[in-house]
Amino acid sequence: MIKEFEARFGPILEKKTLGEKKVLYTIMARPEDFPDMVRFLLAGENVRLFTMVGTDERTVEDAFSITYWFADTSKGEILGLRLYVPEDRPVFPSVAQFHKGALWFEREVQDLLGVEAEGLPDRRRLVLPDDWPEGVYPLREDFKYSESPPGEKKYPYVRPPEGSSVHAIGPYHIALDEPAHFRLFVKGEEIVGVDYRGFYSHRGIEKLARGRLNYNQICFIAERICGICGFSHSTVYAQAIEEAAGIEVPERAEYIRTLLLELERLHSHLLWIGVAAHLVGFDTAFMDVWRIRERVMWLAERLTGNRKTYGLVVVGGVRRDLLDYRRELVERELAVLKKEFDNVVEFLLSSRGFIKRCEGVGVLPKEKARAWDVCGPVARASGVDYDVRRDFPYAAYGDLSFEVPLEKEGDVLARAKVRIEEVKQSISLIEQVLDAMPGGSILADFGDIPEGAEGISAVEAPRGENVHYVLTGDRNTLYRWRVKAATYNNLQAVPDMLVGYTIADAPLIIASIDPCYSCTERVQVVDIESGKSRVVRLGVGICL
Repeated sequence: MIKEFEARFGPILEKKTLGEKKVLYTIMARPEDFPDMVRFLLAGENVRLFTMVGTDERTVEDAFSITYWFADTSKGEILGLRLYVPEDRPVFPSVAQFHKGALWFEREVQDLLGVEAEGLPDRRRLVLPDDWPEGVYPLREDFKYSESPPGEKKYPYVRPPEGSSVHAIGPYHIALDEPAHFRLFVKGEEIVGVDYRGFYSHRGIEKLARGRLNYNQICFIAERICGICGFSHSTVYAQAIEEAAGIEVPERAEYIRTLLLELERLHSHLLWIGVAAHLVGFDTAFMDVWRIRERVMWLAERLTGNRKTYGLVVVGGVRRDLLDYRRELVERELAVLKKEFDNVVEFLLSSRGFIKRCEGVGVLPKEKARAWDVCGPVARASGVDYDVRRDFPYAAYGDLSFEVPLEKEGDVLARAKVRIEEVKQSISLIEQVLDAMPGGSILADFGDIPEGAEGISAVEAPRGENVHYVLTGDRNTLYRWRVKAATYNNLQAVPDMLVGYTIADAPLIIASIDPCYSCTERVQVVDIESGKSRVVRLGVGICL
């Protein structure tokens, strides 16, 4: 990807190398050239839109910057394409006009920075509350993090197709574990269209981190982005800082991170498999899977002191070592878990009721999966052969052997099969980590981190790729932190999965992507000086 792109557009670009197989280009010519560059990149068979970052750089560059990041999964290359947008005309050409996966990115940067994507197909708000005033943009440098300006409540919903009625799931609904609003347009029982409204859980974490918290404090904030895959967020954030600062993490710390990342994948997938069984009415399997999951939660508590939110990752390594007796504990529990899991999977997949409810339901074809840049088990169930652990190795994964499960049917059953096989692969990976655990230090020594350094990193969380971008500031604080969780991609594809199926299928289809709304919407605003939390009113509902 990098070589071909330079050959085509090199003369009008300024290049910056961030790391091995990782570069950033700034466009030095007309903004009108930008869409052609993006089209050229996305035409690559294995190239996907990784993330997009909007930054207020008016104090440095007298402009806003918009950076699209692309990943070539076959070559392990990451390429950034940056465009500077002047304050007096904050407009840039929309990528979402020809690539659906850019839609939420461009709606978000319009909300939070006031930079408009010209030609954006859907100009409605994405992140900001319904009653947020026009012309106030919270990620601009001149906006104080503690402000909550009053405004007029309004939100333009999509009109249902002629002859259809609206069936609402949410914002609060028994089938949803967090606030979300799916407006299903139905004719009889058939779903003919969907309008999604989310971001009821947005908590302003990126603004909170700007210049107020030091690098290690943010590790603990990052882990609280998600109640299930929090460790993956703290790990990927630390990796981005380590890349920006050139910090070499000790090998033993990398192995300990890998062990806990796979324990997290285990308990997350076991939770989902149990929920899937519950949603089809197979509660015997549901309770049995969750009984097995308790072994993993108990192990996590013995290793870190907590069932969840381990508090183990810091920049440069980990805070606690793995003691020998705990290693033996993990080995004993894994042996029991492996046997019990095989039994419950056989029980689950022998149920005709479970198979019939999942097979051929919520199909997402491979071409649509690629168009939305979906990731994780959702992508692999649709035949997209992509796993960050293999394609962009991090922690200890480059030293380990594992298979990436792949299905091609793209339905709920395929997503279940992928997760079931990934549980088995996770057990194998943990066994390998324990066998090959090196000795040595668990924390690197490093000094002040220079201002203006950039880093971007990804991990394969249980739901798919989590991508964090950082731009360092002064006084060992961040200037910009951008978080993109796996559900951010996968949730946008849900309307395509729902159309053509029935209302009764909707809860199962939605749950099949294992959605994490808080992960997607990113973090209660806390006044650090007073210690009090303040909830920003979000129209219909909030989630803390």
